[in-house]
Amino acid sequence: MTAVSLRNAHLHAQVLPDIGGGLARLDAIFDGNDHQVLRGLERPPGAPAPTPSQLACFPLLPWSNRIGGGGFVFEGRAIALVPNRAGEPCPIHGEGWQRPWEVAFQTGTSVHLALDRRHGAPFSYRAQLRYTLRDTMLEVALEVQNCGSAALPFGLGLHPWLPRTEGVTLRARAHATWRRGDDGLPLERIAIPGDWDFNSPRPLPAQGVDNVFDGWDGEAEISWPETGVRLRICAGMAYYIVYTKPGADFFCFEPVDHLINAHNLPGGPAANGLSLLGPGQSLARTVTFSAGALA
Repeated sequence: MTAVSLRNAHLHAQVLPDIGGGLARLDAIFDGNDHQVLRGLERPPGAPAPTPSQLACFPLLPWSNRIGGGGFVFEGRAIALVPNRAGEPCPIHGEGWQRPWEVAFQTGTSVHLALDRRHGAPFSYRAQLRYTLRDTMLEVALEVQNCGSAALPFGLGLHPWLPRTEGVTLRARAHATWRRGDDGLPLERIAIPGDWDFNSPRPLPAQGVDNVFDGWDGEAEISWPETGVRLRICAGMAYYIVYTKPGADFFCFEPVDHLINAHNLPGGPAANGLSLLGPGQSLARTVTFSAGALA
């Protein structure tokens, strides 16, 4: 298993190209110590290779979260998809997280990964993933190019896993959220409940959450008073997903550029955030993680 370590005076990141191109950890360096920002992978010597769900973050492409109904219809064509995670009835998170990526270029503070899925179906594409440390910021740039012979809707996102402590707070301004069914698919757009209202910093709710929020301004801040760490996430995307599980020591804050099941929602894919790419066209998104000491 290949591991690429990136380090500067302020941040330490470890990338695992073979495991979905994901991050094994992101630490902030201050006060002479490394402080966990994203959940760090704990892997004893001799342990089997980790799964993407054990990582600190992995890329989402060519879509985010779930697609219901066995696929979708686009421009009169039925696009069939199959479930890709045990126990999950819907295809979820695309497929980039389940593929090994190739290292195209690396330095001490940057690594450029590539994924060639030109022979994939129904999505034929090539993808680029770049991790770059810039002072106190990790920049994650994700790009996908449609290599197929027909247009299709594409979407991108990231799936970070963060430490959940008793005092952690989240601020992420949004306009609304979506009520979900038992299958995880959105049912209707609703006003944000009070204990989910992250327009100002607030603790995570005690009950489980696995919902998408829309009208996001593209900025979020997470603070851990116990460890004195602050994280700012910025993305040119209008949606985020919060996933919490009662009793778990982690939570997820996922910047994404489209709604869950956007392929099948009223209004069509483009109205729900997906990008319609013709043959040869590309879509690129950048997410930054700025970490340091809590003021």
